[in-house]
Amino acid sequence: MLVTFDLFSALIDSRTGGSATFASLAEGHGWDVAGSDLYDDWDARNKASQKEVTDWVPFAEHCRRALADTYAARGLEADATADTLALLESLPDWPLWPDVGRALPLVAEQHRVGVLSNVDDDLFARTRAAGLVHPDAVLTSERLHAYKPHPEIYQRAAEAGAAVHVPASARDTRGALEAGLTVVRVRRPGHRVDPDGPQPQHEVADLLELPGVLAALAG
Repeated sequence: MLVTFDLFSALIDSRTGGSATFASLAEGHGWDVAGSDLYDDWDARNKASQKEVTDWVPFAEHCRRALADTYAARGLEADATADTLALLESLPDWPLWPDVGRALPLVAEQHRVGVLSNVDDDLFARTRAAGLVHPDAVLTSERLHAYKPHPEIYQRAAEAGAAVHVPASARDTRGALEAGLTVVRVRRPGHRVDPDGPQPQHEVADLLELPGVLAALAG
């Protein structure tokens, strides 16, 4: 069966990677602001932009809009377009969670491994996760023309063959469950389940536990 993973929570430690880039940008601009603070502000605005969109636009454009709004809200003067380019060019340096490199090949022994992510195809190809998934199972927002948490992206993923989704974030967990996908949530630092939403029936603390859970589901 096709098992999809969220990219920027289940596979990649995006806060660590993005914060490092923002710290470098802040230093270059001479700003006294923590990279993690800039990342958190930008990330929240980026997710809000994806949630509010009605017509698909590239993920990179969401990133640019979110960064321009972040700088404006903080009174920071810089070229948001150039800094967005620098941020996205740093994607190859964003680290995988420690269990990913060992766990995904084990999952791939029995199942097709894919990704379901709010990202553009070319951006996904730059990440360290790109070589760990089946090339025909890259379900991006660019391909599906929908963004999480809109139900369309999960419905279109199911139509493309996705049977099990592995998220970490609250919005992804809730969206997948509400769309009727089987969910095995991986617990990651900084992420939680939405207390007011549906709860996943399956959770793992480490992706190395996932093959056993999938075997039980398949059986």
